[in-house]
Amino acid sequence: MSAESMPEPIPQTGAQEPGRGGRGRRRKSRSTGRKALLATAWTAAGVLVLGGAGAGYLYFKLNGNLHSVDINQVLGKDRPTKIDNGSENILVLGSDTRAGTNKKLGGGTDDGSARSDTAMIVHVYEGHKKASVVSIPRDTLVDRPACTDTKGTTHPAASAVMFNEAYSTGGAACAVKSVEALTGIRMDHYLEVDFAGFQKLIDDLGGVPVTTTRAIADPQSHLDLKAGTHTLDGQQALGLVRTRHGVGDGSDLGRIQLQQAFVKALLGQVKNVGVFSDPKKLYDLADTATKAVTTDSDLGSVNSLVNFADGLKGIDARHMTMVTMPVQYDPANPNRVLLEKSKARLVWDALKNDRPIPASAKGTASGEAGGVVSG
Repeated sequence: MSAESMPEPIPQTGAQEPGRGGRGRRRKSRSTGRKALLATAWTAAGVLVLGGAGAGYLYFKLNGNLHSVDINQVLGKDRPTKIDNGSENILVLGSDTRAGTNKKLGGGTDDGSARSDTAMIVHVYEGHKKASVVSIPRDTLVDRPACTDTKGTTHPAASAVMFNEAYSTGGAACAVKSVEALTGIRMDHYLEVDFAGFQKLIDDLGGVPVTTTRAIADPQSHLDLKAGTHTLDGQQALGLVRTRHGVGDGSDLGRIQLQQAFVKALLGQVKNVGVFSDPKKLYDLADTATKAVTTDSDLGSVNSLVNFADGLKGIDARHMTMVTMPVQYDPANPNRVLLEKSKARLVWDALKNDRPIPASAKGTASGEAGGVVSG
């Protein structure tokens, strides 16, 4: 739903710098969008900080772009206790309907459903100078809790279902409920990214420079890159974060590794792009970014998003740790993965206590695409 709060004037300020599958044969990938979700969400916030407040008209226009979902009201009190230690946990999720522009970009059938094929938990440490990002593979088999969606429909619990089934069943609220049940950690905020908006945002930024250590060719994601340095436009960037057959072992885990590398490259581009001397470019970026995201209601206005982003501007790629939730390939189905419970517990305990994720939590199934892309 659209943010309904009456906006308050923003004081004028100076511009600031923002700072699965196993071995063997795998199924063919569905033609669904795989987004660099965190990248778009971080950019949506960072662009607003870059430009300070701007004029009143610009504020109202951008505020009207934003959509929000009242997660707190839907989920009620049956949630993990909020930890008041100065840290924040944000679930960054992607939605992929097969309608409109998304259908044209992603291909596939418009079946009226929405999918979430990429999810990241962003933990911002106390002091907001560093962050850890935990990617949750969409093919992870989980026990989904009973949940109620934003329309008031209750969905019964289900066992051994793919993680991304939570979103397609009950939308944002069910996705948050599932993540909280999986981790035992309360999500303070929610950001959802549309991949058509992501593509336009990359184009508005003028592309993102990356270096590939080997060729990546995947006709399913419309990507064909030689080994070397490239400045990816929106279509190429979308292809990179969607590909799973172009490099690695063909699993969702390999795609996650590519996404994580692209996030870091994009953060660097957002920080370095020269928008201060080009008001139109700044406006185009902010307009695209605010149209591309859906937030929880606490972030559902430009004022709130600016304040949120202002607390993140000191975090850049050097201060960000990116990991994949510890999983192992499912021996019964090479196209699925299972939670590696003991190592995952190390991750969740670290985030709960605002500590770095220990090296002992790593070393599980990876996807074999690490190091292929760098910023």
